[in-house]
Order: sequence, then C-alpha cells, then structure tokens
Amino acid sequence: MKILYGVQGTGNGHITRARGMSRELAAAGVEVDWLFSGRAADKYFSMECFGNWRCLNGLTFVVEQGRIKPFATVRDAKPAQLLRDIKSLPVQDYDLIISDFEPISAWAAKRAGRPSLGIGHQYAFDHAIPRRGSPLSRLIMRAFAPTDYSLGLHWYHFQQPIAPPIVEATHEDVASDGKSILVYLPFEDPERITALLNRCDDYRFIYYGGKNEFSVQDNVTFYPPSRDTFQQHLAASGGVVTNAGFELASEAISLGKKILAKPLHGQMEQLSNALALQQLGLGQSCSRLDHGVLRHWLDKVEGKRIRYPDVAREIATWILEDRFRDRSDLVETLWAQTEAPGLETFRPYQPQMRSISGQSLRMI
Repeated sequence: MKILYGVQGTGNGHITRARGMSRELAAAGVEVDWLFSGRAADKYFSMECFGNWRCLNGLTFVVEQGRIKPFATVRDAKPAQLLRDIKSLPVQDYDLIISDFEPISAWAAKRAGRPSLGIGHQYAFDHAIPRRGSPLSRLIMRAFAPTDYSLGLHWYHFQQPIAPPIVEATHEDVASDGKSILVYLPFEDPERITALLNRCDDYRFIYYGGKNEFSVQDNVTFYPPSRDTFQQHLAASGGVVTNAGFELASEAISLGKKILAKPLHGQMEQLSNALALQQLGLGQSCSRLDHGVLRHWLDKVEGKRIRYPDVAREIATWILEDRFRDRSDLVETLWAQTEAPGLETFRPYQPQMRSISGQSLRMI
C-alpha cells in the first residue's frame, strides 16, 4: 500500500499526531509520502521521521494577541496558488490519501476521485459533541478538508463513533513538587503573559512560544521550540497553561497534569475544546487570562488522568487491513482499552445510546 498523508501544519498538534502515525505505519511496512501545509518550510522543526517531506502553502489563520484576524486571514489565503497545488498534486500515484485536516490533499483526492480518509480531531465535529461557535464556522470546518471516510478523535466518545486521541508522550510522568508549570501560549502577547506570571513568584514557569531563544526573566524561563525538551518539561510539570488546542491537552490528560486553557477568540475548535474540558472535568477554561484566574487554578485545581491505548498502532493496523470504511469495531476496541479511574464523567462506550451535546453535557 502506498499512502499520501497530508498534515495541517498551522499548529504543532497535527504534527505530533503525524509523528505517532509515522512510527506505526513505518513499522507496518507501509510506504508513505508526507505533505505539510499551513506554514513556511523553515518554521517546522524535529521533522526527521517524515523523511523527504513536502511543504506547500495551503491555508491557515492569522492570529494576533489571542484573536483570529479574519481580514488578514483572507488576505494571506492565496487562493490561486491553492488551486494550482490541488490540481498538480499527483494523487493518482497513491492507493489512499489521508488528511489530518490538510486541504490540498483532501481536495485533490476529491477532484481526482481517489479514496480519502480523514484522521484528526476536527473530524469529531461531524458528530454530536460539545460545540461552540457560529453556524458559519461549522460550514467552514466541514468544507476545509473533506474526505470520503473519517475518523474523529476526542478525549471522550460522547457515545459517538469517534476514537481516543493519538498521544505520543515520549517521557513518562516524573515526580513533581507541583511548583513547575509549563506554559505554551504562542498566540498571546508574551510581555503581558510574562508580567502576569511574574506576579506568582512562588511558582516556576517554563515558557514555550514566547521567545525563540533561551532566556530567564525572574521566575519565567523561556525555551526555543524543541520537541524533546518540551516533552521533558511536560512530564516534570505540575500543570499546563495553554490555548485550547487538542493535542497538548491530550498529552497532559494522559499524564494527569492539570490544564488551564485560554481558547483563541473566534476559533470554533478551541472554543469547543474549552467547553469539553470544562464539562468533562478535565481542565479549567477562561476567556481572559488574569491574575485571579491563574492564582485560583495554581492553588486549587488538581489534574485528572485518562490512560489511552496505543491508538496510532491500532489505526495503522486498521488501515493496512483495508478496514477504514467501517470504524465501528476499531472505536469500540479502543474505548474498551481506555482507563479513567476515579473520573465520574467517564462512561463505557455504548453506541446504541443516544448522546446529548451542546451547552449542557449530560452523561447517560
């Protein structure tokens, strides 16, 4: 089997999932060509596992100080280039096109009539899950990277045919005094965030996404992008302050780290993630990060842990055995292997039961 695997490169979460899938597909002997879009090639890092990967412009959101800028997003979209890339992508050379919310590979497959499979968190929004955002945001998400088949990923199944997250935690949880906090806020104003963190001087903050070089400012230490050191700091931390992306929260949950999530304004996925974290009791969310919110979270909130199985390995086998047209057995198997001791919101996966989503989530 030969696969073209497209990955949305705007955030590092999609790439983290892709690393897990790369490892398992390679172990299964599947030939994979990797395509990334959404940022310039020189902005990626730790990409060795993808071999001779390809980078295209694609589509992304422009963000400034924690808010999506719609007009700047449209300005930078380059639709003519996007259409050229879709038309020229040689999807006919592959048995299957997989998209982790990557639009060029998804639309090229649709245009050429080639079989396509979507794997990623965004495809969970095809089902009844907690959701915030406008109907327009929903339509944009559905049209962004459409595929013939899909497998959505989420922290909980909501009695829907979606799978657990692909977690590539390369470091086990280590003993922590709870005073070291990992901060990943690449879309926020680092000066404002640093001033806020400095006020909590009885804690130590490891800050990624604020500066591109190592530096220290009182109780805040800045680190440049590095997958390995980031994982080490996550494993040793007492908790994570971050935007409401999916993958980092998944890794934090798998390690039992507490989460404070500040979603991007105007971003449906992050607003919905923050809602789900809050309703599931897996984290605290806030619309604005201030001293009162941060102080309460630091002193009062505890982490919850869910032990997810090796989802990437099961998905790779599912693809290799040509079972990707039916996700029911895979989903049931994965949730049966998931452990959530002491988490009252977690219930066994029973797809025959009706789920309720929206502003008030009720476990049936």
